[in-house]
Amino acid sequence: MRHQDGSAGDADYGRIGQSYSAYRQPDPRIAAMIADALGPAKTVLNVGAGAGSYEPRDREVTPVEPSASMRAQRPAHLAPAIDATAEHLPFADDSFDAAMASFTIHQWADLAAGLKEVRRVTRGPVVILTCDPNEVEAFWLNDYAPKVLATEARRYPSFDKVADGLGTPIERIAVPVPFDCHDGFNEAYYGRPERLLEPAARLSCSAWSFITPDEANAAVAQLAADLKSGAWDAKYGALRHQPTYLGSLYLLVSQRQG
Repeated sequence: MRHQDGSAGDADYGRIGQSYSAYRQPDPRIAAMIADALGPAKTVLNVGAGAGSYEPRDREVTPVEPSASMRAQRPAHLAPAIDATAEHLPFADDSFDAAMASFTIHQWADLAAGLKEVRRVTRGPVVILTCDPNEVEAFWLNDYAPKVLATEARRYPSFDKVADGLGTPIERIAVPVPFDCHDGFNEAYYGRPERLLEPAARLSCSAWSFITPDEANAAVAQLAADLKSGAWDAKYGALRHQPTYLGSLYLLVSQRQG
């Protein structure tokens, strides 16, 4: 499925992605982990590249992004993105030293086909930043917006499915989320809950677009009330002083076999 602006999958970034790049900035500590996983690769394919988060600047990166609104938000210093989907990559076999995909595989229309394509065109490691669906709902936001996290848990594929799609074993690397994380996914605000009161911050996490406005308003009103009364801090206040958070975020690394 492709939406009016070309977005592929279940989220319409033409509707929700207008302020995405303002909130979803690459965090340098997460970027360093991705760069390390890419190894010595000189040419890198970035699938579902969005506005360019986590693209290494010291390599030759070829970005692929189906959403026109996301392509338009790419900074001028990054390569223009090719309009294509993961399931139909316009490249020959073994075209790239490595490939990466950040916060995107849960939106692919056909996960197995997309992963097979990425593995086909990549002769080295495939590095995927994603979340473990079994751990998503352990986050405190589940107290306020359970449908948001249930949506995330449903959308994120199991790591076994990722390994099956790539046709290789995968290394699973837990990614610590820094307190001042620059990238505004839900768990990035683990110790800064006030940020989720901002409508644009929520819209930059696509799972919020799968609940009704009334449900979102109710969740935000309850969070605001608990912050004002101190109920949130009584239960979760220690997170405000925790330098990192180990939640559902992982790097999955697949090496070419044979």
